Amino acid sequence: MLWELIATVVAGLGGAGIALILRKLSANKTPRWLMPVFAGATMLGFQIHSEYSWFDHQASLLPAGVVVVKKVQEQAVWRPWSYLYPQTLRFIAADTANASVNQINPQLKLVDLYFFERRATARRVSQVVHCQQQAQTNFSAQLQIPAPNAPVGSDWKKLSSDDALLIAVCNS
Repeated sequence: MLWELIATVVAGLGGAGIALILRKLSANKTPRWLMPVFAGATMLGFQIHSEYSWFDHQASLLPAGVVVVKKVQEQAVWRPWSYLYPQTLRFIAADTANASVNQINPQLKLVDLYFFERRATARRVSQVVHCQQQAQTNFSAQLQIPAPNAPVGSDWKKLSSDDALLIAVCNS
């Protein structure tokens, strides 16, 4: 975040510098207020660009075998442009390359989910996905492993058959 602040200030100085050059080339005929307007516009433009390019940049940094399973697009009143083109400021990625199969019930797979959010540290949460029953639950020491072909308990969340997490984990 510090580097982004520094880059925003540098963008503002660059915008003010362009206005200053325009003023000098026009023999000081352009108005003085052009410099702060250019500085503010370039700072705002840089922030908008960095918010829209954040997801693509973060997704490109993911190692092989880690796939994005959910994107959360957001709109905000203080970002009126986000109503035309919503921003992806959060997403979930699954580490399918390191998913492990349960020894008791091979339909269960343990997978790590990574929760990414702009301007926040990524979090890792272990999940158990039941491929046959199309369900998921948090991994914990108290987790009761269902027998093969047995129904899952109430602590399991049902997934739709086209859920990206279910497809990524069970088809890998």
